Amino acid sequence: MLSETSAPIIKATLPAVGENIQTIAQRFYDHLFQAHPELFNGVFNRGNQADGQQQQALAGSVAAYASMLLERPGEVPEALLSRISHKHAALAVTPKQYEVVHEHLFWAIADVLGEAVTPEVAAAWDEVYWLMANTLINLERGLYADFGGQPENIWRTWRVVEKRPETDDVVSIVVERTDERDVYPSRPGQYVTVQMPTEDQLHQPRQYSLTRADDGHHRTFAVKRVHDAGRPAGEVSTLIHDSLEVGDEIILSAPFGDVVLAEGDGPVVFASAGIGVTPFAGMLSHLAAQGSQREVLFLHAGTSPESFPLRDQVSRDLGSLPNASLEAWYEQPGRELAAGEHEGFMDLSAVGLPADATYYLCGPLPFMKAVRSQLIGRGTPAKKIQYEVFGPDLWQADTE
Repeated sequence: MLSETSAPIIKATLPAVGENIQTIAQRFYDHLFQAHPELFNGVFNRGNQADGQQQQALAGSVAAYASMLLERPGEVPEALLSRISHKHAALAVTPKQYEVVHEHLFWAIADVLGEAVTPEVAAAWDEVYWLMANTLINLERGLYADFGGQPENIWRTWRVVEKRPETDDVVSIVVERTDERDVYPSRPGQYVTVQMPTEDQLHQPRQYSLTRADDGHHRTFAVKRVHDAGRPAGEVSTLIHDSLEVGDEIILSAPFGDVVLAEGDGPVVFASAGIGVTPFAGMLSHLAAQGSQREVLFLHAGTSPESFPLRDQVSRDLGSLPNASLEAWYEQPGRELAAGEHEGFMDLSAVGLPADATYYLCGPLPFMKAVRSQLIGRGTPAKKIQYEVFGPDLWQADTE
């Protein structure tokens, strides 16, 4: 809870900070990396910096947190902080790094806002920062507890045993454990961080969802080659596609992620688009391995049947369950549609939805917003809808 001294100052200055937060975030990162270029080695993702996603996420998260402190004093924004803490833990972020971020963030605030940052204003925003930072530090301390409380203990070495094409631009990587230390099991829906050595000898981190049920000895994840028009090619995805070979060793983090398959026997609905299928393939694989009796509806949207990553795996796992089905939408089907296939964008009015289901969404942000709106329009409680975002979470950071 904000102090009585700081609350009115934050309320008065939040509009100005919010109006300039993107510039503040950009200046912060520029200043931070000038002083600490080593943070690009294993902590910060150069791709997210290049396209501005990290700046947007930081800016929106700080502004959203400050707004929550004002609007709902005494409450902890659990969803926002849980998502961030898992992302941080998967990168082995340490408490000392929060001090580094504080130094450069507050330099950027003063640099952008100038004389408006009086000592009183600086103290109030300092309080906001440390309320958020200390909560995250405590959450991350809990996540590190399984590793002796040491962030650096999350890393293990694995060996690539299979590299399997799934589509023209998606490949599955299967690794087996080589490290004698304990390997911590994953929960269905979680991801791991890959530390991939680059040509300039840095280890760039990327996070990939686990696509198969955990057997304790192998991990499987799928990687889409990033070559979106108008954006630089994906540095790590290109290396994995072009350079990673069977027999190579690779460094992975322990599994993290707060969007996991709910326990119980209630119905579940997965709605994915493109490579967003990956966490749900992992959840479905878990259900299949359990011989689950749950009702499962798998909804997927893509460009064409050939672009559906992990389609064979998903179809096999659905086929092994007694009460499961697949509905797919294709913008360019290229052939006669089969039962359960539709042309165009995902339209939930075309399917029956199970009563009292839990929904999981993953894919591009516009897709998830559209599907969530359809669900809310059909009376689905918001608390029954979860989503996973690849990269910085720009949805939670959206304060508009």
